[in-house]
Amino acid sequence: MVDELNVNAVGSALQMSLGLFVRRLRQPVQGELTLPEVSVLSRLERAGSATTSELARAEQITPQAMGMTLAGLEERGLVERRPDPTDGRRVAVSMTKAGQRALRDRRSARAEQLAEALVAGGFTRAELETLMAAAPLIERLGESL
Repeated sequence: MVDELNVNAVGSALQMSLGLFVRRLRQPVQGELTLPEVSVLSRLERAGSATTSELARAEQITPQAMGMTLAGLEERGLVERRPDPTDGRRVAVSMTKAGQRALRDRRSARAEQLAEALVAGGFTRAELETLMAAAPLIERLGESL
């Protein structure tokens, strides 16, 4: 059984540390994909295609807000809308080749930024291994929220 006090302490520590981390990652770089755009493209990468309402539910935002995000992505040729192959009344959104490149480029740039920060921060091999082991746990936690 998980000790409730420890769970609260872990939750509090993660909220503080990840809050700083996310704020720094959210600092925009001119011309770069926004976090909502990256999130949508990542979901489409995993799912293949989805409707606007499915994406909105997954991202916990309104369909109108998702529509605005998708409109911006579509305008830049990063996603495309087509009739749903299983139900012609619905419209499915999928990522284009340009969207795949933009997502890959964004990930590469941020991964490089993080790698530089890890080097500059003087992280030891043991600390790097700990961070590597924590990454899937943090992802699982995020999916559980």
